[in-house]
Amino acid sequence: MQPVERSNPDGVDYGWVMQTTFVTTILVGSPIVALLSLNATLPTWGDKAEFAIRVGAVIWFLTAIAVYVYAKRTDAGDGGTKPDDDINPKKATTPESASNSDGTSPTSNSESDAGAGD
Repeated sequence: MQPVERSNPDGVDYGWVMQTTFVTTILVGSPIVALLSLNATLPTWGDKAEFAIRVGAVIWFLTAIAVYVYAKRTDAGDGGTKPDDDINPKKATTPESASNSDGTSPTSNSESDAGAGD
């Protein structure tokens, strides 16, 4: 199985912004369009569609701007991971797997000084 490609976008995760804009516009925007259409005279299906497209486009645009600003301020959409963890999940070291630059295992002062001075 091929590994999944991962990326670490600097700044805003535009994929998250697009998906969140879509879902938010459908969930919040469609009731707004429906409420606004109650006061409008829309005799034909063409008029109804044109109204929905015109009002929906404004709602979509405003939602996209709001979601982008939110993502920019809060680093939303990154899944709560550190930037390095996204690209190199094995890079994070644990004390058991840590090693010095020369490949030897690090030791504490008590271990390295145990035989010194005897």
